[in-house]
Amino acid sequence: MSYEYARIPLKPGLNIICGPNGSGKSSLLLAISVALGQAYTERSRKLSDLIRWGEDSARVTLVFDNTPNRGKRPVPRFDVDYFRISRYLKKDGAYWFEVNFKTVNKREVTSILNEFGINPDNMLIIMHQRMMEEFGITTLVQRLTMVEEAVGLGAYRQNVLEAQDKLTQVLSQEESVKTLFENAEQTLDYWKEEYEKYQKRNEFLQRRVFLERELIWAELAKQEDLLNSWQEKVEQKEASLADIEQEVARTQALIQQIGRDLNTLRFEQRQSFYSLMALEKEKTEHQVTAKIGSVTLNKIGEILDLKGQPDAYAVKETLDALDGYAVKLHAQIALSQTVLKDLDVKTSTLHSQLAAFDEERTLVEQQYVDKRVREGLLRFQSEAASKELNYLKGELRRALRDVEAFQPRLKAAGVPMKAVRSPQEISDDIRVASIHLSTIGELSEEIEQMYLTYLNVFNDLKQKVEVVSENRASVLNEVAERKRIWISIIQSLLDEVSVPYQEFLSQIYATGNIRLVNTQDIETMGLELTVGFKGAEPAILDAYTQSGGERSTATMTFLLALQQYVKSPFRAVDEFDIHMDPKNRETISNLLYKEVRGNLETQYLTITPGQITNVDEAVHVITIQNLEGRSEVSVVE
Repeated sequence: MSYEYARIPLKPGLNIICGPNGSGKSSLLLAISVALGQAYTERSRKLSDLIRWGEDSARVTLVFDNTPNRGKRPVPRFDVDYFRISRYLKKDGAYWFEVNFKTVNKREVTSILNEFGINPDNMLIIMHQRMMEEFGITTLVQRLTMVEEAVGLGAYRQNVLEAQDKLTQVLSQEESVKTLFENAEQTLDYWKEEYEKYQKRNEFLQRRVFLERELIWAELAKQEDLLNSWQEKVEQKEASLADIEQEVARTQALIQQIGRDLNTLRFEQRQSFYSLMALEKEKTEHQVTAKIGSVTLNKIGEILDLKGQPDAYAVKETLDALDGYAVKLHAQIALSQTVLKDLDVKTSTLHSQLAAFDEERTLVEQQYVDKRVREGLLRFQSEAASKELNYLKGELRRALRDVEAFQPRLKAAGVPMKAVRSPQEISDDIRVASIHLSTIGELSEEIEQMYLTYLNVFNDLKQKVEVVSENRASVLNEVAERKRIWISIIQSLLDEVSVPYQEFLSQIYATGNIRLVNTQDIETMGLELTVGFKGAEPAILDAYTQSGGERSTATMTFLLALQQYVKSPFRAVDEFDIHMDPKNRETISNLLYKEVRGNLETQYLTITPGQITNVDEAVHVITIQNLEGRSEVSVVE
């Protein structure tokens, strides 16, 4: 907060921190509380707000005197004369504890403080600023609880609470046993009826188990039949595909042979055609020769017919020569005609051959086309058969996997069963059995045992009721005895505390008392303080009856009266003299000094903004000053 660094030595007896308001006095007690893990932070809702402005972190370290006292250290787990508890705070909200420079959690810190007897959350041990007023409005139950814890009597309350818990359990048990006893016969009838249904249910369950086994073997048989069917289809299709492939091979061979025959036929037809062309050419030549010869002979005849004419005598020699040429030409024509007849026969023969070739070629070509079509059809059939074969093989593999998938089920199916019914018939019977089971409903497997158990319970209930009743009486006595002891000890303590409380009040001209209220109920039993000033009748200490100064005076008087019974070796109170008039402040201060002088083994810490008077060697004064925003500590020797 306002401390950059400070080291505050605290001594046995009374340590008084004084200084003007705002100097940082209360911050010291707050720092101690934070280091002890107390939840109360007074001025801040967040621990990070306690960090000095402009800094990222803060640290508080408490140094404890752990030297042996009467041969035993206050905290035996630490074999050192001094040990330290530190708490670190970070601006991001993180914090952690260290004990002797080793990181620990808050639970461990609380455990260590319990060995000292310190509970920083009990305002009777550490009372912060404004807690003096808060004590006046604290409930009576909370006051009593704080007193019990401060003086170490909390175990007695715990004993009573444990006995009451035990009584509650016994009463609950008694009520349960009586209820069971009253309903035992009805419950037994219920379990008997359930047991009969359980037996029927077992019959149907056994029937269904048998049917389920039968169904497994029937489904397996069906799957195996399907597997065999697919296997047979695959084999048939493979044989069919082999036949098709063989026929394709044969057809391809025939196509090749027909192709060769067709090529030969085409060659021979071409040869015959060429021969016919040659004959036709020769025939044409002889026809032309014969025709030209005939024409020439006709002309020569006309010329020869002129021999008898007188005017033709001059050409007689020429005509004679033509007559000789005509004879030769006639012979040539006769030869050409003879040759033409022979050529007609040959061309006629070749025409017949070509016609035969055409007919044969047409037939062979048709055969070739038919075989090629057949080959195409066979290839199509082969591809279709291959696809179908692949499909059949896929179904065969799937069927084989389905059969293999049955193997785990067969282990639970038991001895093989011959399938005499279809899976559908068996499934119908399973549904019938399941319907019967559903009408019966879910039943516990322990019904038979429950039936026998409740039969025995019914016979034992009377004896248990008697035992529980005896237990109830015993626990009631135990609760009453523990409560009596607890109230007796608390009352004895308060009687003892009342003496100094009344004595201290008398020194400030007041009267009062301390008493228990609601002693019949542990949950509402509390501690009531009464006080009356200046001759007034004592009234309950609360926020409405007394003034602030009167509440502070009465509260401090009660704390002083309680001090010799408090177990904690460290106690602190901030502004104990708040609202007190000078007379009461002086009286309470003197009482405080007197109490400290009688108990130098305890360390007290008080904070006051007022002046310190009448101090002696048992008082250790620490003054706080705020200089330019920094709090500084000065020890008065």
